[in-house]
Amino acid sequence: MSFSEESSSSSSSSLNGDAYALLFNALRLIPISHYLLALSLLFVIVIYNFLEFHFVEDLFSGFRGSPVRLTFNSSSPIYDGVVSKCKIVHGRYLVTPWLSSPHIQTAFLHFFGRPPCFSYRRQLFRLSDGGMIALDWLMGSTAGPGDVFHANNFISKDDTTPIAIVIPGLTSDSAASYIRHLVFNTAKHGWNVVVSNHRGLGGVSITSDCFYNAGWTEDAREVIGYLHHEYPKAPLFAIGTSIGANILVKYLGEEGEKTPVAGAAAICSPWDLLIGDRFIGRRLIQKLYDRALTIGLQDYAQLHEPRYSRLANWEGIKKSRSIRDFDSHATCLVGKFETVDTYYRNCSSSTYVGNVSIPLLCISSLDDPVCTVEAIPWDECRANKNVVLATTWHGGHLAFFEGITAAGMWWVRAVNEYLGVLHSSPYMHVRKKVQEPGLHLSTESSIDQGPYLNVSEDGMVAAVGNEQTRNSIVGDHQTNSEMVLDNEQDEQLTGAKSDAVPNTDRTCEPPANTPDTELRNLTASVTSCLNQLSQRNKRSMWLLAYVAIITTWPLVGSALRYIFGKKRKNVLSATLTKR
Repeated sequence: MSFSEESSSSSSSSLNGDAYALLFNALRLIPISHYLLALSLLFVIVIYNFLEFHFVEDLFSGFRGSPVRLTFNSSSPIYDGVVSKCKIVHGRYLVTPWLSSPHIQTAFLHFFGRPPCFSYRRQLFRLSDGGMIALDWLMGSTAGPGDVFHANNFISKDDTTPIAIVIPGLTSDSAASYIRHLVFNTAKHGWNVVVSNHRGLGGVSITSDCFYNAGWTEDAREVIGYLHHEYPKAPLFAIGTSIGANILVKYLGEEGEKTPVAGAAAICSPWDLLIGDRFIGRRLIQKLYDRALTIGLQDYAQLHEPRYSRLANWEGIKKSRSIRDFDSHATCLVGKFETVDTYYRNCSSSTYVGNVSIPLLCISSLDDPVCTVEAIPWDECRANKNVVLATTWHGGHLAFFEGITAAGMWWVRAVNEYLGVLHSSPYMHVRKKVQEPGLHLSTESSIDQGPYLNVSEDGMVAAVGNEQTRNSIVGDHQTNSEMVLDNEQDEQLTGAKSDAVPNTDRTCEPPANTPDTELRNLTASVTSCLNQLSQRNKRSMWLLAYVAIITTWPLVGSALRYIFGKKRKNVLSATLTKR
């Protein structure tokens, strides 16, 4: 290398060093406050995108909101006759400006929610397997001016006031903010509203080895059947939220035309649980929801530790870090599912929506952080003439806050308008009166059957046997310490059930109608009735023995008279012959 080349390389390196030095000196001249401002701006941009804010988008649109997208069959009579008359779903939805993020909306609903203040009337309902759930009522006749209401009315059997049945979401009960918003506003329209709490929630302990899950429709089926039998003149409407919406749609698909429900609404349904499971573990923000929901499930399991310890993997439940872990260690073992994916596939409502035979309005948000838009069954909803799907660009999970103060929820107004129009239209579903073989509704007094209450130290309410006094009463259910309650109000305790009696057809030839055969048939019939009576009421066997003697005495007396009379004639004839 020549001397000139060496000098040029050294000069270039010195120039580079001088350039970096000059740049460093220039950066030192910039005030620290400017750096803090730049870092703050960068942090805001990251958070804005991470939490999916859309304030700037709303600002540039003049805070006009976004239109609601409706998906329905082109020849749907439900859309033409009902939904087309609903102004709210044909309008625009504008999020509360300071809640312009699906995550902020969902968190605000969970931690604040601004629920209205009122008290429920609690009714304990005993299920066929011995389980117990709480039905929390708010009567439409109590809704009037003011913000505090008390449910102190009973419903007569001939009442024609519509009844709205609400099925809450995962680990939610009647105390949840969004449930209270829905119940309060529906009752203000003059309807009677009942929240069907899930097993083990609402302060009621588990009384059987059966737990609810995302596809457990038996409880909804029994409650709806009981309400239809108890109030046959009152049209029934059902509203499901989140997991409750999945349960409701699955139930409607299973029942088809047989359901007594006149109309329904499903809000923020997960639709496909397998897709939802993949979605909730995909990104960091979704994993936070996954963890939060898992903690809620663990708290639920903690309330019923004795049964979960016996039926499931308690150590696995305590170590669960996701909903999938909990379902693996608890739900699959209790519900007898082979795998978690099997449970998710069998319990997804997306495969049942095509069989829904009653008017159904489904509302979902495209930015729902819990129930992904990927799971929405667009084609199935479009193919079913009874289903109308309404989707909004924003809304979060069950939030949909609106107004500058976030005092109202858009989906609550939309559902109330839809049900009101449906109730006044000829498109309400009417159950066909088909007598199913072997199905009989019990009309016995529910007071004779119990159940009665035993309140433990931890506040859980459990059912006990008939040894208690017959007129045990449940007081008003208090779910908020700030509510103005009247604790002296009492509740009606009801447990009417459906008893299935097998009906087998015999194809063999009937025996000859001899006196002995008729006697055996009558005796067998009476014995069968006594067995059913014993199984239904669990009454004292002494009482059954007394009833058996009284009812069979004519038959037994006739048989004894016939036998002894015949023997007496034989003895008399033998005596006369000897003489």
